[in-house]
Amino acid sequence: MELSTAIASFGVGLLLLAFVLNLAKLLKADSVPYLGLNLVGAILACLSSWMIDFMPFVLLEFVWGTATLVALIRVLTGSTTQPS
Repeated sequence: MELSTAIASFGVGLLLLAFVLNLAKLLKADSVPYLGLNLVGAILACLSSWMIDFMPFVLLEFVWGTATLVALIRVLTGSTTQPS
């Protein structure tokens, strides 16, 4: 197995784990573990896409990771209120 494939598999696995645990109501979408799984998964998926020069998924995972990082910062700083 190529390194890029192994990294992608692990990253996508983390994204799917977070998704399934959220659907099973075991993790809330605004919890640190959920956001952490999403952030690490997105970073790994972005890295693996970069390694194989597949820019559409680099963009997708970069945006996914950035949005997740913003949400994680909001949760950690306590500023999770939504605008009206």
